[in-house]
Amino acid sequence: MNAPVSELIELLSLERLEDDLFRGQSRDIGTKYVFGGQVLGQALSAAQATLTEPRNAHSLHAYFLRAGNIEAPIVYHVDRTRDGGSFSVRRVTAIQHGKVIFFCAASFHDEEPGAEHQLSMPEVPKPEDLEPAPTIPPDKLALLPTKVQRWLDRAGPFEFRHVYPRDELNPPKRPPFQQVWFRLTEKVGDAPELHRALLAYASDFHLLGTATFPHGISYYQPNVQMASLDHALWFHRSFRADDWLLYSIDSPSAQGARGLARGQVFDRSGRLVASTAQEGMIRVLPA
Repeated sequence: MNAPVSELIELLSLERLEDDLFRGQSRDIGTKYVFGGQVLGQALSAAQATLTEPRNAHSLHAYFLRAGNIEAPIVYHVDRTRDGGSFSVRRVTAIQHGKVIFFCAASFHDEEPGAEHQLSMPEVPKPEDLEPAPTIPPDKLALLPTKVQRWLDRAGPFEFRHVYPRDELNPPKRPPFQQVWFRLTEKVGDAPELHRALLAYASDFHLLGTATFPHGISYYQPNVQMASLDHALWFHRSFRADDWLLYSIDSPSAQGARGLARGQVFDRSGRLVASTAQEGMIRVLPA
């Protein structure tokens, strides 16, 4: 297994301190603070580890309260809120330096038959027909802050192919939607709990950034401040994070220094496997 993938699997494999208490490490991937997807994935991993019978996560609702310190581990406390006949609910609190930085509620459900429908997947090129993102020329990369350089220059555990690429260093104004194919860069085991935690991690990529499209701004610009405020994730159907998935995202509104973005995740066959929503802070400071 290549280093970025093995590091991510290790990141999502928490140390159990007590029955309902876990510790997760942090990774510096070039963001100023702990990447939100890391906390989402670790919190879901902690919640899944407290189930006494196999049930599938179907929803997660989270709030980011404080920025996480990349240099320190995060402790996750799980409250076993309810175990019913077919549903279980867990509340997870993430603590760092004695303060709550994040909390979420996650719900789990037994598999059972029922009515089924879904919206259709957008008609887009296949991932094989799209070019990988071009590398940034070294002379342009050298002009960026060190953190941004590390973010853009690293080989991450996921591969992304944009249907409508955008120059994030010189962003044009355009409508607030995008489609991105993504997959883990290497095959991993079959455990559905792992693939859900991996998708929780990846779901924080590209989501809030869609709300910046109509304004011609980008997270990489020094006068732009962005941070996730909340995050919702629903799992609809089984999937593999190491097969191509299409992330179809739109932003219906931005106002009051906040932006809202929604996403749908489809597998290659067109099955809707997950949905997301996120509101985040978007501030443009005087240049």
